[in-house]
Amino acid sequence: MKNKGYTNNKNNVYGKILIIAVILLCIILYITIPTVHKSVVNIISMFRTGDFMVIRNFVKSYGGYAAAVSFILMILQSIVAPLPAFLITFANANLFGWVRGALLSWTSSMVGAALCFYIARTLGRDVVERLTSKAGLEQIDEFFERHGRMSILIARLLPFVSFDIVSYAAGLTSISFLEFIIATGLGQLPATIIYSYVGGMLTGGAKMFVTGLFILFGLSGAIVLIRQVYIESKNK
Repeated sequence: MKNKGYTNNKNNVYGKILIIAVILLCIILYITIPTVHKSVVNIISMFRTGDFMVIRNFVKSYGGYAAAVSFILMILQSIVAPLPAFLITFANANLFGWVRGALLSWTSSMVGAALCFYIARTLGRDVVERLTSKAGLEQIDEFFERHGRMSILIARLLPFVSFDIVSYAAGLTSISFLEFIIATGLGQLPATIIYSYVGGMLTGGAKMFVTGLFILFGLSGAIVLIRQVYIESKNK
């Protein structure tokens, strides 16, 4: 999967204007409205605690709008990398039940991934490097070169590969949006189901169990990656 240089695409002028306008509007709101500034700071602080119960209680406090708030949080963490999405997935499952929570988490993460892809394809690599990191983007570029068109699916199955950077990086390649969204949907589904099922049973003090789960998932992802590398080496 080669990088086709979408940074030079000057045809989508309206898309660029729209994204830049939204970004400027968000910056203006953040600077000029104290409640917006305070809310953003609180959200970032919540993610830094690493406690999904804090996020759960925050979402629950919005009552009938809780699902909408969770949806927005997931999109926010997708665009503003690298906030941990699994905390929202746990919170959703614990608050809404694992089935509805999984559906909410999976749907909102798909929307977030699509937005990252669109931003990258519209605004180009320079903007993506500012939203993520140059080093992280270069690592994903190498990953894409190594695994070709299966890169997106493999990356989604590996919990230690940044969801957000993969979405941004994919927008800079020749992959079509349909291919990207299908691979993302299929690859993200197993993790969402497992995290949601576990999240529905967790309490705030279950950190050791969560750690064990991540180790198990990491090993599973490593097995998938090793198998893919072996198949590629064998074919060569």
